[in-house]
Amino acid sequence: MSQHATSDPFNPEPHHREPGQAAATPSSADIKRWRQYLADERAEAAVYRDLAQNRRGEEREILLALAEAEGRHEAHWLQLLGEHAGRSRPASLRSQLLGFLARHFGSVFVLALAQRAESRSPYANDPSATPAMVADEQIHEEVVRGLATRGRNRLAGTFRAAVFGANDGLVSNLSLVMGMAASGVGSSVVLLSGVAGLLAGALSMGAGEFISVRSQRELLAATRPTQITLAAAPSLDIEHNELLLVYLARGMSREAAEHRVAERMGLRDCDCDPSLSLQPELPEARDEHEAVGTAWSAAASSFCFFASGAIVPILPFVLGMTGVAALVVSAALVGLALLFTGGVVGLLSGTSPTSRGLRQLAIGMGAAGVTYLLGLAFGAVVA
Repeated sequence: MSQHATSDPFNPEPHHREPGQAAATPSSADIKRWRQYLADERAEAAVYRDLAQNRRGEEREILLALAEAEGRHEAHWLQLLGEHAGRSRPASLRSQLLGFLARHFGSVFVLALAQRAESRSPYANDPSATPAMVADEQIHEEVVRGLATRGRNRLAGTFRAAVFGANDGLVSNLSLVMGMAASGVGSSVVLLSGVAGLLAGALSMGAGEFISVRSQRELLAATRPTQITLAAAPSLDIEHNELLLVYLARGMSREAAEHRVAERMGLRDCDCDPSLSLQPELPEARDEHEAVGTAWSAAASSFCFFASGAIVPILPFVLGMTGVAALVVSAALVGLALLFTGGVVGLLSGTSPTSRGLRQLAIGMGAAGVTYLLGLAFGAVVA
């Protein structure tokens, strides 16, 4: 903040003004920073409005309310800048990227990026921002997190299978290619081994994912209550009422279970305690199991993404490269792919895409390096 102000009608002590209060003569650094804040607030408001165009109902209202809040922040910086507002500055690259994605895609990736952007607001450490603005940014992160969670839940099952399949294909086939090449066999054998590894792995991943998800859905379905109480209740012995055990086993308190039994047996009207009267056991709506995904979609994702990952390490050999050059290019291509998939996981999870990408890279290259050393040892023994 400027240290040259000598008078301020709102504060008799110019060097101890309240947060958010304008200095009489802001410094050039203040003006530059405030202009950037202004540009970013305008860009973020535009992002939320663009996202709202692709939403309906409650989500649309939430996004428009966020845009309105960013507009209040914009007004704050305009007031501080006054005559120094000047021409509009371009928004930061982060805000520009968000705007582009929001206009052309409007997906969960944009919300994940927006969540991360809100969590990194500089206002908490800037005395020019009001406490209310700092609190707004903290709340905005949670609001965007909630909106992004809805998309993550819809995406989680298939996305998990896709990411797992792609990374498994990249790492396993690179390891296979590195190990075979290190053992001293010809490039044609390395290529055939890579193709065999692609097909075997993709089929195995698809079949395994299908069985896994189908079994999980069957397990969830087995826990859903049935309508047997409706059919069996009229024939139950009132003196030895087994229906009470059903409701106790479902986790009801004894009072609520006894009340429900009385309703089922027709022994009392539903006018004593409405909170104990539950809805009749109607056939449940079709359960989408959003967080699990369907067995076929998970299997198809695993197969396709494993194959797309596994083909990367053998591309240099397919294109006719041989020897060390082929291995270096193969490792480089896989490394870039691992950085990309790790970054995508980081974006969707609201964490750092850089750290997640580097983690994927370290794990994949570590596995390939170990296999290469084993191939060298195996080749030496055979020789």
